[in-house]
Amino acid sequence: RERIPATERLEVLELDVLDLGGEPEHDPDVAVHGESLAYVIYTSGSTGRPKGAQLCHRNVARLLGATERWFQFGAHDVWTMFHSYAFDFSVWEIFGALCTGGQLVVVPYWVSRSPEDFLQLLRQRRVTVLNQTPSAFGQLMNVPGLYDEPLALRAVIFGGEALDPKRLRPWIERQGDEVPKLINMYGITETTVHVTYRPITREDLTGQRSPVGGAIPDLGLRVLDGALNLVPIGVEGELYVAGEGLARGYLNRSGLSAERFVADPFDGSGGRLYRTGDLVRWNGEGQLEYMGRIDHQVKVRGFRIELGEIEAQLLAKDGVREAVVVARDGPGGARLVGYVSAAAEQAIDPAALRERLGRQLPDYMVPSAIVVLVALPLNANGKVDRKALPEPEFASERGYEAPQGEAEEALAAIWAEVLGVERVGRHDNFFELGGDSLLSLKVVSRARARGLELTPRQIFEHQSFAGAAKASQSLTEREVMAIPVLPASSRGGPLAASYAQVRQWFLWQLDPGSTAYHLSGALRLRG
Repeated sequence: RERIPATERLEVLELDVLDLGGEPEHDPDVAVHGESLAYVIYTSGSTGRPKGAQLCHRNVARLLGATERWFQFGAHDVWTMFHSYAFDFSVWEIFGALCTGGQLVVVPYWVSRSPEDFLQLLRQRRVTVLNQTPSAFGQLMNVPGLYDEPLALRAVIFGGEALDPKRLRPWIERQGDEVPKLINMYGITETTVHVTYRPITREDLTGQRSPVGGAIPDLGLRVLDGALNLVPIGVEGELYVAGEGLARGYLNRSGLSAERFVADPFDGSGGRLYRTGDLVRWNGEGQLEYMGRIDHQVKVRGFRIELGEIEAQLLAKDGVREAVVVARDGPGGARLVGYVSAAAEQAIDPAALRERLGRQLPDYMVPSAIVVLVALPLNANGKVDRKALPEPEFASERGYEAPQGEAEEALAAIWAEVLGVERVGRHDNFFELGGDSLLSLKVVSRARARGLELTPRQIFEHQSFAGAAKASQSLTEREVMAIPVLPASSRGGPLAASYAQVRQWFLWQLDPGSTAYHLSGALRLRG
């Protein structure tokens, strides 16, 4: 009680000293029906203000009924309550166990934070049903001695964040994919924990995207474009969910409820859709593939980038166990930073990993820095905690050698100023210090202003400071080429069409009624 602030204004109920001797032993005489509110769980909002999703008794009851044929949960099962009750995965853990006669083991918080202690609990309590975020299970897979003794598990159910099946390779190679069964269940708080069901098998280890699977029977899935039109197979769109799992809305947030829970244009009886904010696509087998969050798309140097695509490429590299990519503010605007952890008995060279990424991705999608961590930080819900990721240090790992001569000292000062680092040595690499193509233009511009001739190509070809300095020349030591004057064309007849004009003419012949290239205004230049 002494540790709780402002107790004089709060009614404090001390459970450990609570006397219930005078309370009735019969069930509370409270009428409950399916539409009664069962719980409110708050999820983070894009504005920083959490929003409380309101779920009913009917929502939870139908979830257990609709999934029963897949799992056949019963009194023989032992579950763990691994997650916080403020995370909706716990709703599945609590009621999945108690409503089917199973045993529920409440995992102490510090045990949930220690994969070694949690593995010991799984063995001691002979847990049969394990629910995990992929990040938390990845840390469990990294515990030495995991495969020394058999576990009692018959089902491992993934949820809470995107699952990349390739991360399960060590487990599947040792345990197989039949016992325990590995199930991916995509879900959202606003649609009552789970939305889809997808068994994960050995064949999924070669896939490129997170397999979401098909809908729970009493739910509907729509993949729509920005105008709420259905998109074709293989085309990305936003996922909308219909059916019996939808929440009432957000507590005391009617405007936000109207924005996220919208009328279903494909349901004549007035049904609703929930806008998930997730990008998905249908594959040729009629299964959903998760592509990423709409709010995880960032714009870097004018390019719109899906961070999940870079993360997938990182996870595909040998030795990488976990990966997450974020956008950080830098001297030249937003820049990408990758965070990785190594697989067991593996080491990661950030420079070599960046170079390997550059073979598959364009320059603007290669992270400016890659930070190697022992493990990615997780929040209380077992998801990757992006806010806890450390700031990258853009510093060279090479031995420092001071610039030589006035020209090198001047160029080193420009590099340090543009890249936002304390000092630059002769062996430092421009891109390892956080440089990119836009920042190279700044370096070139400032170098020329100080009488040094340098081109972006030279920076890319000679990435070390010493190499770039050697390639640069003083403006006084080279002949400056004058830009030729464009001669005026004769206006006595028709002018030859430019390549762009020929292209427009050709497109017009294909579709004379198109307005795709109409201009709302024009500007004539004279001189």
